[in-house]
Amino acid sequence: MDTYGDPGLGLLGDPTRRAIFELLARQPCSVGELADRLPISRPAVSQHLRVLKDGGLVVSRADGTRRVYQLNPAGVTALRAYLDRVWQDALTAFQKAADDDTAPEEEKP
Repeated sequence: MDTYGDPGLGLLGDPTRRAIFELLARQPCSVGELADRLPISRPAVSQHLRVLKDGGLVVSRADGTRRVYQLNPAGVTALRAYLDRVWQDALTAFQKAADDDTAPEEEKP
């Protein structure tokens, strides 16, 4: 899901998905392990994981009879690149505004 050019950012707007994302940033977990740490059921965790996986932020692997989920490095890299671009644009705009404010009156357009 690529809303308005942000790779995955919209997916983290939901507080539960954001909590799952943050837990997975610390360590890979199964659905049961995540459900034990969150105030939601296993089926709800599974639904949120499916959304994160479909959005490219999470991947899973088989571990015996369970699936272990972890952050998708490619998805997180794309998200970080997006945030870096937005931050760079903000810094550039701030620098331009600061330069305009410090220019002598006769130099201002």
